[in-house]
Amino acid sequence: MAVTYMTAEGLQKLKEELQFLEGTERPRVIAAIAEARDKGDLSENAEYDAAKEEQGHLESKIAHLKAKIMDARIIDESAIKTDEVQILTRVRVKNLKNGAEKVYQLVTEGEANILEGKIAVTTPIAKGLMGKKVGEVAEVRVPAGIMQFEILEISI
Repeated sequence: MAVTYMTAEGLQKLKEELQFLEGTERPRVIAAIAEARDKGDLSENAEYDAAKEEQGHLESKIAHLKAKIMDARIIDESAIKTDEVQILTRVRVKNLKNGAEKVYQLVTEGEANILEGKIAVTTPIAKGLMGKKVGEVAEVRVPAGIMQFEILEISI
């Protein structure tokens, strides 16, 4: 797995998810397997098969999270400047086509949450905004065509 850059907050969320999976979900699945096993013949036991399949998915997710946590590198938020759009900055933009203003925070993929205005740096909009300064216009290619955003403000 490649190195993943994230904030300390993002790493903490991953650790909490891992703790939940290992501490709550794993025991629940083990209990479901034991209960299904107690019902008799395993060769025709759909509950047992389903529980074992769930266990496989869970263990795979746990292994993936552990690898992601091990390969995580924390971004030093104090080193972030607001002279241009970069990861972890908040950027207020104006859509030049419809005049709508929007605030985005550019974050890592693991921290993206569109409902909170957090978009992954790998998205077309974030890629188009990266490196731009206040007053510049970013042309962003999206499936619907090209959008133009004026950079109004950059903050942390």
